[in-house]
Amino acid sequence: MARRSVLLLVAALIALLGTALIVLYVKGIDQRATEGQEMVEVLTASATIETGEDVASAQAAGKFEKSQVRRADVVEGALTTTSSITDDVALGMIFPGEQILAGKFGSLSDADGLVIPDDKLAVSVELSDPERVAGFVNPGSDVAIFISADPKLVLPDGSEKTLPPYTRLLLPKVQVIGVGTTSVSSKTTTTEAGAEVVEQVPRTILTVAVDQKDAEKLIYASRNSDVSFALLTKNSKIADKPGVTADELMPEIFRTAQ
Repeated sequence: MARRSVLLLVAALIALLGTALIVLYVKGIDQRATEGQEMVEVLTASATIETGEDVASAQAAGKFEKSQVRRADVVEGALTTTSSITDDVALGMIFPGEQILAGKFGSLSDADGLVIPDDKLAVSVELSDPERVAGFVNPGSDVAIFISADPKLVLPDGSEKTLPPYTRLLLPKVQVIGVGTTSVSSKTTTTEAGAEVVEQVPRTILTVAVDQKDAEKLIYASRNSDVSFALLTKNSKIADKPGVTADELMPEIFRTAQ
């Protein structure tokens, strides 16, 4: 009798152990099945973000939104906020629903090719070192563009009237999107004694993003006057004023001449 009781107890323990193993096995299957299925929050594009579009503008336009995705579907480098890319631009087109990746944003200088905003044109001008702020202008820089000219007015009878030389603001703010390599050109000047002096002048091609109207102004100015870039900061103040003429800079000389 005692032996039978022991055998029944052993059988019950084996049954319990088997049940426990089955439960653990099934639980493991459930865990493996649900692994990576929990939902997490990531930042996605709610509208197309164009190549070269800055993060601040895209955010102001409501092009970022937070979405729930499965953890298994989160792309490496996906962001949950724009705090780390606030000052960057999109290095390629980002489509609606696409997860926002840090690697798809950077400065314009990080781009492999020329990044032109969709509503702009790319226009290039060749400048010497002083005219481009001694090389401190780089892709992504904002600049004001000034012109200096010796204008001539064509009268109705076909004759020309020379107007006072002037310097004034042409474009208050444009973005530089490309800086070419620097080359050296020769410039010949004549001294007061009549001697010719040859100078080696470094020149660099800079490309800016402008609309059609500003492109026309810049192209005309670069062909008919001297163009200079002024590097802007966030606190720079620029106003469209009449500019400065020679008689304003040297009034005493002009009064004597009259």
